[in-house]
Amino acid sequence: MTKEPDRLPARKLKSLQTRMKLLAAGSDIFIKEGFQKATISQIIKKAETGYGTAYVHFKNKDDILIVLMDDVMNRFYDIAEFSFEPNTKVEAYGIIEKQVSAFLEMANEERKILKVVEEAIGVSEEVRKKWQTIRERFIERISRDVAFAQKNGLARRDVDCTLVARGWFYANEMYLWDIVRNDRDLLVNDVVHNLTAMYTGGLYIQ
Repeated sequence: MTKEPDRLPARKLKSLQTRMKLLAAGSDIFIKEGFQKATISQIIKKAETGYGTAYVHFKNKDDILIVLMDDVMNRFYDIAEFSFEPNTKVEAYGIIEKQVSAFLEMANEERKILKVVEEAIGVSEEVRKKWQTIRERFIERISRDVAFAQKNGLARRDVDCTLVARGWFYANEMYLWDIVRNDRDLLVNDVVHNLTAMYTGGLYIQ
């Protein structure tokens, strides 16, 4: 007979529920007010919890947004974790095109909260540092893909895999923010094709 998993103690469950309420309230307030205008008081009021209880979970609004950022960017990172073991340049193109498309489509889907993130990066040192950590995580993952392609004779070996990865992520990031701002009438499919063609055309040799 399979043993049922232990349930969370009532106190811990209540604490988790409070934390989730604060995060949901934070998301709503940030999207409605923007990062700078949003206040921790508004978030606490929306979550219908006490100040003392709220500060057990988060020290300020920056802290709340950072957790929301992590949640969103982990879904982006799942895209970076697509299996990458191509045998040919054509296979590499297909995988990379799929990654870029999924990355930018998610930017479209998460536009509201990402607008808040972009604003916060410009005014909050905590959020800016968090974004830099997120960047480096993506760059490290991309550099492993480049190194794989180099090792297997698919990509040029006269370039540094980390520098290439950094440039590739920055290009994707630039279009991510363009899509979030929605002020250039960009078609995601056009961006995907041009980014992928330039990247693979310059890096891959067969």
